[in-house]
Amino acid sequence: MSNHDSITDPLGFARRMWGNMGLSLPGMVTPTFNVEEIEQKIKDLKAVENWLKMNLSMLQMTIQGLEMQCVTLNAVRAMGKMASSYGAGAGAGGASGNEVVPAANSGNDALKQAALWPLTMLQQMQEQMQQVANAAAEAKKAGEATKTDDPSKPAAKS
Repeated sequence: MSNHDSITDPLGFARRMWGNMGLSLPGMVTPTFNVEEIEQKIKDLKAVENWLKMNLSMLQMTIQGLEMQCVTLNAVRAMGKMASSYGAGAGAGGASGNEVVPAANSGNDALKQAALWPLTMLQQMQEQMQQVANAAAEAKKAGEATKTDDPSKPAAKS
């Protein structure tokens, strides 16, 4: 045998391999008793763990972003199919042109309304919030007016 080392030290190969990577391999029977070395290894491993967690979260965010793109593209594709089916239905209508045009317009209006529903919903929410704010301001003014009208009555606790 050319390598006499492997007979006397069966883990010599592993020690050399780990030693070249900058990590020491303690003996199988006698673990490392140096507290500073163990604490340093713990810090290093926690740093690696945090790095892996960060990469995992970035990977998950990338996957979610791609899924959202896929859903969006599928929705746009479906809306395109709906629009083309309305257009095809209008072109392949009956014999009289007067009956086909209102059907085509109603389809186009429905698509326009469907495309604008987020804006419509935001406007409705804004109007409701404005109404609530106005009602609260009026209630506050009414409450202040009743307090100043009759100073002999004690103020109600809220």
